[in-house]
Amino acid sequence: MTATQTITDSRIHRARAFVLRRPVLCAAVFCLLSFTGFWIAQRAAQVSMVDLLVYRAEGWTVRNAQDLYDMRATQHNLPNTYPPFAALVFTPLTMMGTGLLRTVGTAVNLGLMVAVAHLSLRLIDPPARVPRPAAVLALAAVAVWCEPVWTTLRYGQINLLVTALVLGDLTRRAGHRWAGVGTGIATGIKLTPGLFVVFLGLAGLFLGLRRLWAAGAARGRGEPGSRLPRRRFWNDHLRRAGVATAAFALTVAFSALALPHDSRRFWTEVLFATDRPGDVEGAGNQNLKGALARILHTPDPGMWWLMAAALVGCAGLATAVAAQLTDDGRLPNARAWAALTCAVTALMVSPVSWSHHWVWAVPMVLLLAVEAVRRRTAGWTAWTVMTGLLFCSFMVWYAPHSRPTRVELHQNPAQMLLTAVYPLIGIAFLGVAAYLTLPAVRRPWEGSGTVGRQLAATGPDAARRRPERVYARG
Repeated sequence: MTATQTITDSRIHRARAFVLRRPVLCAAVFCLLSFTGFWIAQRAAQVSMVDLLVYRAEGWTVRNAQDLYDMRATQHNLPNTYPPFAALVFTPLTMMGTGLLRTVGTAVNLGLMVAVAHLSLRLIDPPARVPRPAAVLALAAVAVWCEPVWTTLRYGQINLLVTALVLGDLTRRAGHRWAGVGTGIATGIKLTPGLFVVFLGLAGLFLGLRRLWAAGAARGRGEPGSRLPRRRFWNDHLRRAGVATAAFALTVAFSALALPHDSRRFWTEVLFATDRPGDVEGAGNQNLKGALARILHTPDPGMWWLMAAALVGCAGLATAVAAQLTDDGRLPNARAWAALTCAVTALMVSPVSWSHHWVWAVPMVLLLAVEAVRRRTAGWTAWTVMTGLLFCSFMVWYAPHSRPTRVELHQNPAQMLLTAVYPLIGIAFLGVAAYLTLPAVRRPWEGSGTVGRQLAATGPDAARRRPERVYARG
Protein backbone atom coordinates (compact mmCIF):
# COMPACT_ATOMS: atom_id res chain seq x y z
CA MET A 1 0.00 0.00 0.00
CA THR A 2 1.44 3.37 -1.00
CA ALA A 3 1.63 6.43 1.22
CA THR A 4 -1.00 8.17 -0.92
CA GLN A 5 -3.46 5.30 -0.49
CA THR A 6 -2.83 5.29 3.26
CA ILE A 7 -3.57 9.02 3.49
CA THR A 8 -6.72 8.63 1.36
CA ASP A 9 -8.00 5.73 3.47
CA SER A 10 -7.32 7.71 6.64
CA ARG A 11 -9.29 10.69 5.35
CA ILE A 12 -12.19 8.47 4.32
CA HIS A 13 -12.17 6.85 7.77
CA ARG A 14 -12.17 10.24 9.52
CA ALA A 15 -14.97 11.53 7.27
CA ARG A 16 -17.07 8.43 7.93
CA ALA A 17 -16.48 8.70 11.67
CA PHE A 18 -17.56 12.37 11.58
CA VAL A 19 -20.76 11.50 9.71
CA LEU A 20 -21.56 8.77 12.23
CA ARG A 21 -20.94 11.17 15.12
CA ARG A 22 -22.90 14.09 13.60
CA PRO A 23 -25.55 12.53 11.31
CA VAL A 24 -28.10 15.33 11.77
CA LEU A 25 -25.57 18.07 11.07
CA CYS A 26 -24.30 16.27 7.96
CA ALA A 27 -27.85 15.67 6.72
CA ALA A 28 -28.71 19.33 7.31
CA VAL A 29 -25.70 20.47 5.28
CA PHE A 30 -26.55 17.98 2.54
CA CYS A 31 -30.16 19.19 2.44
CA LEU A 32 -29.10 22.85 2.39
CA LEU A 33 -26.69 22.24 -0.48
CA SER A 34 -29.31 20.25 -2.39
CA PHE A 35 -32.00 22.91 -1.93
CA THR A 36 -29.57 25.66 -2.88
CA GLY A 37 -28.58 23.79 -6.03
CA PHE A 38 -32.24 23.18 -6.77
CA TRP A 39 -33.06 26.89 -6.36
CA ILE A 40 -30.18 27.87 -8.65
CA ALA A 41 -31.20 25.27 -11.25
CA GLN A 42 -34.79 26.50 -11.26
CA ARG A 43 -33.69 30.10 -11.68
CA ALA A 44 -31.25 29.11 -14.43
CA ALA A 45 -34.11 27.33 -16.19
CA GLN A 46 -36.16 30.54 -15.86
CA VAL A 47 -39.19 28.73 -14.49
CA SER A 48 -42.37 30.75 -14.90
CA MET A 49 -44.30 29.44 -11.86
CA VAL A 50 -47.32 30.09 -14.02
CA ASP A 51 -49.82 28.28 -11.79
CA LEU A 52 -48.80 30.42 -8.82
CA LEU A 53 -49.57 33.49 -10.93
CA VAL A 54 -52.98 31.99 -11.75
CA TYR A 55 -53.62 31.49 -8.01
CA ARG A 56 -52.82 35.15 -7.40
CA ALA A 57 -55.15 36.14 -10.25
CA GLU A 58 -57.92 34.13 -8.58
CA GLY A 59 -57.32 36.06 -5.38
CA TRP A 60 -57.50 39.37 -7.28
CA THR A 61 -60.75 38.27 -8.91
CA VAL A 62 -62.27 37.59 -5.51
CA ARG A 63 -61.06 40.92 -4.11
CA ASN A 64 -62.49 42.79 -7.11
CA ALA A 65 -65.84 40.92 -6.92
CA GLN A 66 -65.55 39.66 -10.52
CA ASP A 67 -66.70 36.36 -12.00
CA LEU A 68 -64.22 33.74 -10.82
CA TYR A 69 -64.84 31.28 -13.64
CA ASP A 70 -64.75 33.81 -16.47
CA MET A 71 -61.25 34.80 -15.37
CA ARG A 72 -58.26 34.12 -17.63
CA ALA A 73 -54.70 34.64 -16.40
CA THR A 74 -51.15 34.89 -17.78
CA GLN A 75 -50.11 34.84 -21.42
CA HIS A 76 -51.38 31.25 -21.62
CA ASN A 77 -54.97 32.40 -21.01
CA LEU A 78 -55.44 29.85 -18.20
CA PRO A 79 -58.83 29.49 -16.42
CA ASN A 80 -59.65 28.70 -12.80
CA THR A 81 -60.46 25.01 -12.24
CA TYR A 82 -60.53 24.77 -8.42
CA PRO A 83 -63.53 25.14 -6.06
CA PRO A 84 -64.24 28.72 -4.93
CA PHE A 85 -62.81 28.00 -1.47
CA ALA A 86 -59.36 27.75 -3.05
CA ALA A 87 -59.66 31.29 -4.42
CA LEU A 88 -60.46 32.55 -0.92
CA VAL A 89 -57.35 30.79 0.37
CA PHE A 90 -55.28 32.43 -2.38
CA THR A 91 -56.29 36.03 -1.61
CA PRO A 92 -53.17 36.71 0.58
CA LEU A 93 -51.05 36.14 -2.54
CA THR A 94 -52.38 39.42 -3.96
CA MET A 95 -50.29 41.33 -1.40
CA MET A 96 -47.00 40.31 -3.11
CA GLY A 97 -45.32 41.39 -6.30
CA THR A 98 -44.30 38.80 -8.88
CA GLY A 99 -40.65 38.54 -7.80
CA LEU A 100 -41.46 38.23 -4.10
CA LEU A 101 -44.31 35.83 -4.87
CA ARG A 102 -42.00 33.46 -6.72
CA THR A 103 -39.40 33.59 -3.96
CA VAL A 104 -41.95 32.95 -1.22
CA GLY A 105 -43.65 30.23 -3.27
CA THR A 106 -40.36 28.38 -3.78
CA ALA A 107 -39.36 28.70 -0.11
CA VAL A 108 -42.75 27.49 1.13
CA ASN A 109 -42.73 24.51 -1.23
CA LEU A 110 -39.22 23.53 -0.12
CA GLY A 111 -40.43 23.68 3.47
CA LEU A 112 -43.41 21.53 2.50
CA MET A 113 -40.98 19.06 0.90
CA VAL A 114 -39.36 18.60 4.30
CA ALA A 115 -42.81 18.21 5.88
CA VAL A 116 -43.82 15.55 3.33
CA ALA A 117 -40.55 13.70 3.95
CA HIS A 118 -41.21 13.77 7.70
CA LEU A 119 -44.80 12.58 7.33
CA SER A 120 -43.77 9.86 4.86
CA LEU A 121 -41.29 8.49 7.38
CA ARG A 122 -43.92 8.69 10.10
CA LEU A 123 -46.40 6.81 7.90
CA ILE A 124 -43.98 4.04 6.98
CA ASP A 125 -41.79 4.04 10.11
CA PRO A 126 -38.66 2.32 8.75
CA PRO A 127 -36.08 0.75 11.09
CA ALA A 128 -34.36 3.50 13.08
CA ARG A 129 -30.80 3.11 11.82
CA VAL A 130 -30.22 6.87 11.82
CA PRO A 131 -31.85 9.65 13.85
CA ARG A 132 -35.24 10.62 12.41
CA PRO A 133 -34.27 14.28 11.73
CA ALA A 134 -31.28 13.11 9.69
CA ALA A 135 -33.45 10.70 7.72
CA VAL A 136 -36.04 13.43 7.03
CA LEU A 137 -33.46 15.92 5.75
CA ALA A 138 -31.67 13.32 3.62
CA LEU A 139 -34.93 12.12 2.08
CA ALA A 140 -36.03 15.69 1.31
CA ALA A 141 -32.64 16.50 -0.22
CA VAL A 142 -32.93 13.59 -2.67
CA ALA A 143 -36.69 13.67 -3.35
CA VAL A 144 -36.71 17.32 -4.41
CA TRP A 145 -35.03 16.31 -7.68
CA CYS A 146 -37.69 13.84 -8.84
CA GLU A 147 -39.86 15.00 -11.74
CA PRO A 148 -43.17 15.43 -9.86
CA VAL A 149 -41.56 17.63 -7.19
CA TRP A 150 -39.42 19.56 -9.69
CA THR A 151 -42.49 20.27 -11.84
CA THR A 152 -44.56 21.21 -8.80
CA LEU A 153 -42.05 23.93 -7.94
CA ARG A 154 -41.58 24.85 -11.58
CA TYR A 155 -45.26 25.73 -11.88
CA GLY A 156 -45.71 26.91 -8.28
CA GLN A 157 -48.30 24.21 -7.67
CA ILE A 158 -49.96 23.26 -4.36
CA ASN A 159 -49.51 19.47 -4.59
CA LEU A 160 -47.08 19.28 -1.67
CA LEU A 161 -49.52 21.24 0.50
CA VAL A 162 -52.40 18.90 -0.35
CA THR A 163 -50.24 15.83 0.24
CA ALA A 164 -49.00 17.18 3.58
CA LEU A 165 -52.58 17.88 4.75
CA VAL A 166 -53.69 14.32 3.94
CA LEU A 167 -50.58 12.63 5.33
CA GLY A 168 -50.86 14.73 8.48
CA ASP A 169 -54.31 13.29 9.07
CA LEU A 170 -53.36 9.71 8.24
CA THR A 171 -50.45 9.75 10.68
CA ARG A 172 -52.27 11.26 13.67
CA ARG A 173 -52.78 9.01 16.67
CA ALA A 174 -56.07 7.18 17.07
CA GLY A 175 -58.72 9.34 18.70
CA HIS A 176 -57.08 12.67 17.84
CA ARG A 177 -59.82 15.29 17.79
CA TRP A 178 -58.49 17.09 14.69
CA ALA A 179 -57.84 13.95 12.62
CA GLY A 180 -59.77 14.41 9.39
CA VAL A 181 -59.76 18.21 9.29
CA GLY A 182 -56.74 18.36 6.98
CA THR A 183 -58.29 15.93 4.50
CA GLY A 184 -61.54 17.90 4.50
CA ILE A 185 -59.72 21.18 3.84
CA ALA A 186 -57.60 19.56 1.12
CA THR A 187 -60.81 18.32 -0.53
CA GLY A 188 -62.26 21.82 -0.32
CA ILE A 189 -59.21 23.18 -2.16
CA LYS A 190 -58.79 20.37 -4.68
CA LEU A 191 -61.52 17.73 -4.90
CA THR A 192 -59.32 14.67 -5.59
CA PRO A 193 -58.43 14.02 -1.89
CA GLY A 194 -62.13 13.29 -1.36
CA LEU A 195 -61.38 9.66 -2.24
CA PHE A 196 -59.57 9.39 1.11
CA VAL A 197 -62.84 10.28 2.83
CA VAL A 198 -64.60 7.49 0.94
CA PHE A 199 -61.75 5.11 1.80
CA LEU A 200 -61.95 5.90 5.53
CA GLY A 201 -65.74 5.67 5.50
CA LEU A 202 -65.67 2.22 3.88
CA ALA A 203 -62.95 1.03 6.26
CA GLY A 204 -65.00 2.23 9.22
CA LEU A 205 -68.16 0.59 7.90
CA PHE A 206 -66.51 -2.80 7.45
CA LEU A 207 -64.74 -2.54 10.81
CA GLY A 208 -68.02 -1.74 12.56
CA LEU A 209 -69.77 -4.67 10.91
CA ARG A 210 -66.89 -6.98 11.82
CA ARG A 211 -67.09 -5.88 15.45
CA LEU A 212 -70.80 -6.66 15.57
CA TRP A 213 -70.24 -10.05 13.92
CA ALA A 214 -67.37 -10.94 16.29
CA ALA A 215 -69.41 -9.99 19.34
CA GLY A 216 -72.39 -12.02 18.14
CA ALA A 217 -70.21 -15.05 17.35
CA ALA A 218 -68.63 -14.91 20.82
CA ARG A 219 -72.05 -14.87 22.48
CA GLY A 220 -73.22 -17.76 20.31
CA ARG A 221 -70.26 -19.88 21.43
CA GLY A 222 -70.80 -18.97 25.07
CA GLU A 223 -67.14 -18.03 25.44
CA PRO A 224 -65.75 -15.65 28.06
CA GLY A 225 -65.62 -13.00 25.34
CA SER A 226 -69.43 -12.99 25.29
CA ARG A 227 -69.41 -11.45 28.78
CA LEU A 228 -67.40 -8.47 27.55
CA PRO A 229 -69.37 -5.26 26.90
CA ARG A 230 -70.82 -5.20 23.43
CA ARG A 231 -68.49 -3.25 21.16
CA ARG A 232 -69.99 -0.22 19.51
CA PHE A 233 -70.34 0.04 15.75
CA TRP A 234 -68.74 3.50 15.82
CA ASN A 235 -64.95 3.49 15.36
CA ASP A 236 -62.04 5.79 14.65
CA HIS A 237 -62.17 5.32 10.88
CA LEU A 238 -65.79 6.47 10.79
CA ARG A 239 -64.99 9.36 13.10
CA ARG A 240 -62.17 10.55 10.83
CA ALA A 241 -64.37 10.26 7.75
CA GLY A 242 -67.09 12.21 9.56
CA VAL A 243 -64.70 14.96 10.64
CA ALA A 244 -63.30 15.21 7.11
CA THR A 245 -66.81 15.41 5.66
CA ALA A 246 -67.77 18.13 8.14
CA ALA A 247 -64.61 20.13 7.38
CA PHE A 248 -65.28 19.87 3.64
CA ALA A 249 -68.90 20.89 4.16
CA LEU A 250 -67.73 23.96 6.08
CA THR A 251 -65.47 24.99 3.19
CA VAL A 252 -68.43 24.67 0.82
CA ALA A 253 -70.74 26.61 3.16
CA PHE A 254 -68.16 29.35 3.75
CA SER A 255 -67.61 29.71 0.00
CA ALA A 256 -71.36 29.83 -0.63
CA LEU A 257 -71.72 32.70 1.84
CA ALA A 258 -68.70 34.63 0.56
CA LEU A 259 -69.07 33.85 -3.17
CA PRO A 260 -72.66 32.71 -3.82
CA HIS A 261 -72.62 33.22 -7.60
CA ASP A 262 -69.24 31.54 -8.10
CA SER A 263 -70.18 28.66 -5.81
CA ARG A 264 -73.41 27.99 -7.64
CA ARG A 265 -71.64 28.11 -10.99
CA PHE A 266 -68.85 25.77 -9.91
CA TRP A 267 -71.10 23.05 -8.48
CA THR A 268 -73.60 23.16 -11.34
CA GLU A 269 -71.39 23.89 -14.36
CA VAL A 270 -67.62 24.07 -13.96
CA LEU A 271 -67.36 20.79 -12.02
CA PHE A 272 -68.62 18.86 -15.06
CA ALA A 273 -66.43 20.63 -17.64
CA THR A 274 -63.71 17.97 -17.71
CA ASP A 275 -61.90 19.62 -20.64
CA ARG A 276 -61.42 22.87 -18.71
CA PRO A 277 -58.03 21.96 -17.09
CA GLY A 278 -56.45 21.27 -20.50
CA ASP A 279 -56.15 18.72 -23.28
CA VAL A 280 -56.82 15.24 -21.94
CA GLU A 281 -54.32 13.65 -24.31
CA GLY A 282 -51.48 15.94 -23.19
CA ALA A 283 -48.23 14.18 -22.28
CA GLY A 284 -48.42 15.58 -18.77
CA ASN A 285 -51.77 13.89 -18.09
CA GLN A 286 -50.48 10.77 -16.37
CA ASN A 287 -53.54 8.66 -15.68
CA LEU A 288 -55.87 6.16 -17.32
CA LYS A 289 -57.79 8.74 -19.33
CA GLY A 290 -54.67 10.40 -20.68
CA ALA A 291 -53.03 7.11 -21.62
CA LEU A 292 -56.19 5.83 -23.34
CA ALA A 293 -56.61 9.12 -25.22
CA ARG A 294 -53.09 8.79 -26.61
CA ILE A 295 -53.48 5.09 -27.41
CA LEU A 296 -56.84 5.55 -29.16
CA HIS A 297 -55.79 8.83 -30.84
CA THR A 298 -58.87 10.63 -29.54
CA PRO A 299 -59.41 13.42 -27.00
CA ASP A 300 -62.46 11.55 -25.67
CA PRO A 301 -61.87 7.87 -24.79
CA GLY A 302 -65.51 7.66 -23.68
CA MET A 303 -66.72 4.30 -22.42
CA TRP A 304 -63.24 2.79 -22.56
CA TRP A 305 -62.11 5.21 -19.86
CA LEU A 306 -65.30 4.81 -17.81
CA MET A 307 -64.92 1.03 -17.74
CA ALA A 308 -61.19 1.19 -16.94
CA ALA A 309 -61.73 3.82 -14.24
CA ALA A 310 -64.55 1.79 -12.67
CA LEU A 311 -62.45 -1.38 -12.65
CA VAL A 312 -59.30 0.27 -11.25
CA GLY A 313 -61.30 2.40 -8.82
CA CYS A 314 -63.21 -0.52 -7.32
CA ALA A 315 -60.15 -2.78 -7.17
CA GLY A 316 -57.97 -0.03 -5.71
CA LEU A 317 -60.47 0.98 -3.04
CA ALA A 318 -61.12 -2.66 -2.09
CA THR A 319 -57.39 -3.26 -1.72
CA ALA A 320 -56.90 -0.07 0.32
CA VAL A 321 -59.76 -0.92 2.69
CA ALA A 322 -58.55 -4.51 3.10
CA ALA A 323 -55.01 -3.32 3.89
CA GLN A 324 -56.35 -0.74 6.35
CA LEU A 325 -58.19 -3.48 8.25
CA THR A 326 -55.18 -5.83 8.26
CA ASP A 327 -52.68 -5.88 11.11
CA ASP A 328 -48.92 -5.50 10.68
CA GLY A 329 -48.44 -9.10 11.78
CA ARG A 330 -49.98 -10.24 8.51
CA LEU A 331 -48.98 -7.33 6.25
CA PRO A 332 -45.98 -5.26 7.37
CA ASN A 333 -46.66 -1.53 6.98
CA ALA A 334 -50.32 -2.30 6.29
CA ARG A 335 -51.46 1.31 6.90
CA ALA A 336 -48.86 2.65 4.48
CA TRP A 337 -49.96 0.20 1.80
CA ALA A 338 -53.56 1.25 2.40
CA ALA A 339 -52.88 5.00 2.22
CA LEU A 340 -50.68 4.82 -0.87
CA THR A 341 -53.04 2.44 -2.64
CA CYS A 342 -55.82 4.98 -2.12
CA ALA A 343 -53.58 7.81 -3.36
CA VAL A 344 -52.54 5.92 -6.50
CA THR A 345 -56.15 4.95 -7.17
CA ALA A 346 -57.20 8.60 -6.99
CA LEU A 347 -54.43 9.60 -9.40
CA MET A 348 -55.34 6.83 -11.84
CA VAL A 349 -59.12 7.43 -12.04
CA SER A 350 -59.13 11.22 -11.93
CA PRO A 351 -60.01 12.81 -15.32
CA VAL A 352 -56.80 14.86 -15.12
CA SER A 353 -53.68 13.91 -13.16
CA TRP A 354 -50.77 16.02 -14.32
CA SER A 355 -47.29 14.62 -13.72
CA HIS A 356 -46.75 17.03 -10.82
CA HIS A 357 -49.74 15.50 -9.01
CA TRP A 358 -47.59 12.38 -8.53
CA VAL A 359 -45.66 13.83 -5.57
CA TRP A 360 -47.03 10.76 -3.79
CA ALA A 361 -44.03 9.13 -5.47
CA VAL A 362 -41.95 10.18 -2.44
CA PRO A 363 -43.71 7.95 0.15
CA MET A 364 -44.35 5.31 -2.52
CA VAL A 365 -40.67 4.78 -3.34
CA LEU A 366 -39.81 4.97 0.37
CA LEU A 367 -42.28 2.15 1.11
CA LEU A 368 -40.85 0.05 -1.70
CA ALA A 369 -37.33 0.67 -0.38
CA VAL A 370 -38.29 -0.40 3.15
CA GLU A 371 -39.98 -3.51 1.77
CA ALA A 372 -36.92 -4.29 -0.38
CA VAL A 373 -34.64 -4.03 2.66
CA ARG A 374 -36.97 -6.29 4.64
CA ARG A 375 -37.24 -8.94 1.92
CA ARG A 376 -33.64 -8.73 0.65
CA THR A 377 -34.48 -10.13 -2.80
CA ALA A 378 -33.09 -9.05 -6.14
CA GLY A 379 -36.58 -8.60 -7.60
CA TRP A 380 -37.75 -6.14 -4.96
CA THR A 381 -34.47 -4.25 -5.04
CA ALA A 382 -34.57 -3.95 -8.84
CA TRP A 383 -38.20 -2.80 -8.84
CA THR A 384 -37.53 -0.18 -6.17
CA VAL A 385 -34.47 1.20 -7.95
CA MET A 386 -36.24 1.22 -11.32
CA THR A 387 -39.30 3.00 -9.89
CA GLY A 388 -37.16 5.67 -8.26
CA LEU A 389 -35.15 6.20 -11.46
CA LEU A 390 -38.30 6.45 -13.58
CA PHE A 391 -39.73 9.15 -11.32
CA CYS A 392 -36.43 11.04 -11.65
CA SER A 393 -36.04 10.46 -15.39
CA PHE A 394 -38.45 13.13 -16.75
CA MET A 395 -39.32 10.44 -19.31
CA VAL A 396 -42.86 11.72 -19.80
CA TRP A 397 -41.42 14.76 -21.61
CA TYR A 398 -39.13 12.87 -24.01
CA ALA A 399 -41.85 12.40 -26.64
CA PRO A 400 -43.01 15.40 -28.76
CA HIS A 401 -45.60 17.45 -26.88
CA SER A 402 -47.29 20.66 -27.88
CA ARG A 403 -50.66 21.93 -26.80
CA PRO A 404 -51.43 24.13 -29.85
CA THR A 405 -50.75 21.35 -32.38
CA ARG A 406 -51.91 18.47 -30.12
CA VAL A 407 -49.19 16.17 -31.40
CA GLU A 408 -49.95 13.64 -28.65
CA LEU A 409 -52.96 12.48 -30.70
CA HIS A 410 -50.53 11.08 -33.29
CA GLN A 411 -47.99 9.21 -31.17
CA ASN A 412 -46.32 5.99 -32.25
CA PRO A 413 -46.11 3.00 -29.83
CA ALA A 414 -42.70 4.01 -28.47
CA GLN A 415 -43.92 7.53 -27.70
CA MET A 416 -47.07 6.12 -26.08
CA LEU A 417 -44.88 4.02 -23.82
CA LEU A 418 -42.80 7.03 -22.79
CA THR A 419 -45.87 9.09 -21.92
CA ALA A 420 -47.55 6.24 -20.03
CA VAL A 421 -44.75 5.67 -17.52
CA TYR A 422 -46.62 6.90 -14.41
CA PRO A 423 -49.87 5.01 -15.18
CA LEU A 424 -47.80 1.86 -15.73
CA ILE A 425 -46.07 2.39 -12.38
CA GLY A 426 -49.48 2.97 -10.80
CA ILE A 427 -50.96 -0.24 -12.25
CA ALA A 428 -47.89 -2.21 -11.11
CA PHE A 429 -48.12 -0.71 -7.60
CA LEU A 430 -51.83 -1.50 -7.28
CA GLY A 431 -51.21 -5.03 -8.54
CA VAL A 432 -48.45 -5.66 -6.00
CA ALA A 433 -50.56 -4.12 -3.21
CA ALA A 434 -53.44 -6.48 -4.08
CA TYR A 435 -51.04 -9.43 -4.36
CA LEU A 436 -49.70 -8.74 -0.85
CA THR A 437 -53.03 -7.84 0.75
CA LEU A 438 -55.17 -10.77 -0.44
CA PRO A 439 -53.04 -13.49 1.25
CA ALA A 440 -52.73 -11.29 4.34
CA VAL A 441 -56.51 -11.07 4.63
CA ARG A 442 -56.84 -14.84 4.27
CA ARG A 443 -53.95 -15.69 6.60
CA PRO A 444 -55.00 -16.56 10.18
CA TRP A 445 -54.22 -13.74 12.57
CA GLU A 446 -51.44 -14.42 15.05
CA GLY A 447 -53.87 -13.64 17.89
CA SER A 448 -56.31 -16.45 17.05
CA GLY A 449 -58.30 -18.13 19.81
CA THR A 450 -60.56 -16.60 22.45
CA VAL A 451 -58.26 -13.70 23.25
CA GLY A 452 -57.70 -13.08 19.56
CA ARG A 453 -61.43 -13.00 18.92
CA GLN A 454 -61.90 -10.53 21.76
CA LEU A 455 -59.24 -8.31 20.25
CA ALA A 456 -60.73 -8.73 16.79
CA ALA A 457 -63.96 -7.30 18.14
CA THR A 458 -62.16 -4.02 18.71
CA GLY A 459 -60.28 -4.04 15.40
CA PRO A 460 -56.97 -5.41 14.16
CA ASP A 461 -54.96 -2.58 15.66
CA ALA A 462 -55.87 -3.31 19.26
CA ALA A 463 -53.47 -6.22 19.60
CA ARG A 464 -50.46 -4.04 18.85
CA ARG A 465 -51.56 -0.57 19.92
CA ARG A 466 -49.05 1.41 21.94
CA PRO A 467 -49.72 4.97 23.12
CA GLU A 468 -46.78 6.48 21.29
CA ARG A 469 -47.65 4.98 17.91
CA VAL A 470 -49.38 7.11 15.32
CA TYR A 471 -52.70 6.24 13.68
CA ALA A 472 -51.06 4.96 10.53
CA ARG A 473 -49.39 2.26 12.57
CA GLY A 474 -52.32 1.55 14.84
